[in-house]
Amino acid sequence: MLFDRERELAELNMLLGEPGARLVAVTGRRRLGKTTLLVHWARESQLPTLYWVASHFPASVLLNEFSAQVWQHGNPGRRPPAAFHYDDWSHAFQELALLCQEEQRHIVILDEFPYAIDSEPGLPSTLQNAWDHHLKHSNLCMVLCGSQVGMMERLFAANAPLYGRMAGPLRLSPLPFRTLVDFLPRYGPQERVAVYAILGGVPAYLERFSDRLSVMQNIRRHLFQETGLFRTDPDYLIGEQVRDLKSYQAVLAAIAGGARQPAEIALQAGLPHASSADPYLARLSEMGYVRSELPITIPPDRRGASRRSRYVIADSFLRFYFRFLRPNLDLLGQGLHDAVEARITEQLRAFIGQTAFEELCREWILAQARAGRLPFAAEQVGAHWSPDVQVDVAAISWRDRALLLGESKWGTGALSREVVRDLIEVKAPKVLRSLPDGGAGWQVYYAYFARTGFTPAARAAAQSASAILLDSGQVDEDLRRST
Repeated sequence: MLFDRERELAELNMLLGEPGARLVAVTGRRRLGKTTLLVHWARESQLPTLYWVASHFPASVLLNEFSAQVWQHGNPGRRPPAAFHYDDWSHAFQELALLCQEEQRHIVILDEFPYAIDSEPGLPSTLQNAWDHHLKHSNLCMVLCGSQVGMMERLFAANAPLYGRMAGPLRLSPLPFRTLVDFLPRYGPQERVAVYAILGGVPAYLERFSDRLSVMQNIRRHLFQETGLFRTDPDYLIGEQVRDLKSYQAVLAAIAGGARQPAEIALQAGLPHASSADPYLARLSEMGYVRSELPITIPPDRRGASRRSRYVIADSFLRFYFRFLRPNLDLLGQGLHDAVEARITEQLRAFIGQTAFEELCREWILAQARAGRLPFAAEQVGAHWSPDVQVDVAAISWRDRALLLGESKWGTGALSREVVRDLIEVKAPKVLRSLPDGGAGWQVYYAYFARTGFTPAARAAAQSASAILLDSGQVDEDLRRST
């Protein structure tokens, strides 16, 4: 099923409706439903469609398969002659252009295009030549799709053959938290937050969890098994794009274990030098599996030169896998599932609070900013950290000299008055001192996010500061209403 892809469909339909030939790239990590999206889009258009998916076969085999698809596109319902193929890729593209000359629009989808490039490195240049001389004069909308994000985006580089000819890339992201209710309608907000911390918004993963089981039962049933995509994906997602898989795994494991700075990551990953992690971090960032963050309190003109960045694993499942599963593969291999469950249970609440819930609270702030419901026009939403203070949720306006500071707590009990006062009386002054001029003239607002709710004393203290108070149920409801 297709959930929450209206924006992507609108982008594709806009290109489809424009006059003249169009070439677009669609990319994103595996399991996000790129093929499902494109097939749905083509089917809904009711236009003649050629769909071809590349593989790791030799170039001659790929040419034969593509030739057959092109021939069948011009001869619907018929099988191509035995051993039929065009002389080369140029000939195949030229024939495709001839078939798409009519007034009716044609859709051409070349899926897993990076596989074809692996087998035929000159294919982008061949396509560029065919586009300039034949395809751009036809009436087709051609989509190049692939999961190798780095390679797909390099097709747009200034020195790439297809530079200036393609729209996009249209990069699919994991589904937002609000869509989890479609996959797991029997779960409550707290259970959905837990699943989001474990799987993120990857449709292929979410489809496998059942809301007739508890979260831990789902973990045992799917993630503890030696076979299946949950065990093979972490290696496959990275290994198909890099050669030194073990070093990339070591870098991810270091970040999952708490390392944040490149030198610290290199040390924990067992790399030879403090700067050795840099190329691995750059490549993982390109693939979308890690990201670099800066405190939002660093002024815009200083952000480019700041050394206060920290790295986090951006992919939720990889974050959970390298935090809980990979360190315990030896136990899982011996069938000691109860021992692994105990280790996960001991640390899962803190993990959810420090990852998914903090991220969802920041997402809530961003949604309110977009809707104009914050007390100021926020320019950036994120967090603040420094050697002496950390604030989970923050928003800032440098123009208005306004700052929102928030705490998010995934504890088992109601949030206490002490947490409310600590943010206002201890943390806020330290954050203000890190701003230009020591924070003079800045207005500070407060927000508190709790898993279950707030004590009466906490509510009274927060009300005296005109603070925002939300529990996980309200965050869930508000995010499901947002777009």
